Amino acid sequence: MTDTPSVIYVNGRFYSAADPRATAMLVRDGKIAWLGARADAPPADRTVDLADGLVTPAFVDAHLHATDTGLAADGLDLSGVASAAQLLEAVTAFAATRPADAVVHGYKWDETLWPEQTPPTAEELEKAAGGRRVYLSQASVHSALVSTSLLGAAQGVPGYASTGWVREQAHHAVRALALGALTPAQRTAAQRAALSQAASMGIAAVHECGGPGTSSETDFASVLALSGTGLPQVFGYWGELGAAEKARDLGAAGAAGDLYADGALGSRTASLRHPYADGDGGTGEAFVSAEQAAEHLLDCMRAGVQGGFHAIGDAAIETVLEGFAIAARQAGVETLRQARHRIEHVELIDKAMIARMVEFGVVASVQPVFDALWGGAGRMYEQRLGLERSMASNPIGTMHATGVHLAFGSDSPVTSLDPWAVVLAAAAPRNPRHRMNVRAAFAASTRGGWRAAGVDDAGVLAPGASASFAVWDTPAGVRDGLPVLLPDVDGAEPARPVCRRTVLHGATIFEG
Repeated sequence: MTDTPSVIYVNGRFYSAADPRATAMLVRDGKIAWLGARADAPPADRTVDLADGLVTPAFVDAHLHATDTGLAADGLDLSGVASAAQLLEAVTAFAATRPADAVVHGYKWDETLWPEQTPPTAEELEKAAGGRRVYLSQASVHSALVSTSLLGAAQGVPGYASTGWVREQAHHAVRALALGALTPAQRTAAQRAALSQAASMGIAAVHECGGPGTSSETDFASVLALSGTGLPQVFGYWGELGAAEKARDLGAAGAAGDLYADGALGSRTASLRHPYADGDGGTGEAFVSAEQAAEHLLDCMRAGVQGGFHAIGDAAIETVLEGFAIAARQAGVETLRQARHRIEHVELIDKAMIARMVEFGVVASVQPVFDALWGGAGRMYEQRLGLERSMASNPIGTMHATGVHLAFGSDSPVTSLDPWAVVLAAAAPRNPRHRMNVRAAFAASTRGGWRAAGVDDAGVLAPGASASFAVWDTPAGVRDGLPVLLPDVDGAEPARPVCRRTVLHGATIFEG
């Protein structure tokens, strides 16, 4: 027991299978102690009037990069630029607001939406920024445009291009330099800003994905140190092959997350069975063998942490799942299932591979908004894959219907911190065959994220569960207990819910 005052929340509408008609909820010692009608409410130290707000389990973002998210909020948003010339204009205007020794951080440019898909050169960026160093990550964050003064760090590294558009290992080299230019105070401020933004969106926990090429050990430790300090809880995933003990020592939940089995579709580095439709006959990059994947999973189980991989292309996913099969033959299927290993993104997967995900109990940590941004006619997936393969991508509803455990996230700053947009994207995908209902999508965005981190007593409103919840204004109304999200028959978009309060294990971390 603790000395924390008990709180009774009254005059609410509660999304709860335990008591769908409840209007009050008692929270004591970080747990939901009681749920029911206000007239029957037990005594409490404090009373909070919810003024008819909708109470739901809080969201969990199952894939996030806190430092980049915070930097993007104060950085250069390039999502709206429609040409190389517009990008240079934006860099010039933004750079003028920064000190001469600063690195200009920009995000979300996407050349697939430009009429002419050739980006500026390193020399043009250097000039536009007035000699400042420039790091502009592409929408997928697997490649970047960099200025001449940063490009030297990638000389001779695989993925280097003299134009300044660097990929994979070369991208990792310049990224490390760009992020390394931050002071500890700047880094912590960016991370705090990201976590505060998450809390304001009804997110009570996040999965921070770090590792070589993504972030540094110092950056990772800094994010973990902020966990629960009036901010969302942070579950860390350190993505380094063969580093299970290091991940454990860093305080990570797993050696997983951004452990790259391949790259990304946007940079044509996701590992595919068949060549890219708009490339030079290449099939992407593969960074992990089945044998390496198996040994990594076995190491993780010996160290007592989760294992997992970033795998987007069908060839990469197939290789990783073969690694699961090898590990299962050595450790046993049930032992493997109990570890709750995970695969991030899982964008190109067929029925046979989905069946293997179910067999081995693999969590699919996926980002439905990828499909909303890049799926559909004329968009990036069709350009890279052709129509038939693009329409088969991101079969999230099919995975759910087959029994794959799902955890939804944003991969912020790749997509915005907007959990209701995640739910909507899963319920209304580009390919209607892959849809899932709103309630199932909401569960994957809440309980699914807790479960993926090994927490089973959160993500529901029920006595005995963690008191981690959010309170919402619902201007478009409620249907089946949740806010109305889908357009009406005339295609009108409903107004989005607005977060009033976010509570983590009984403690308020946001109040609007």
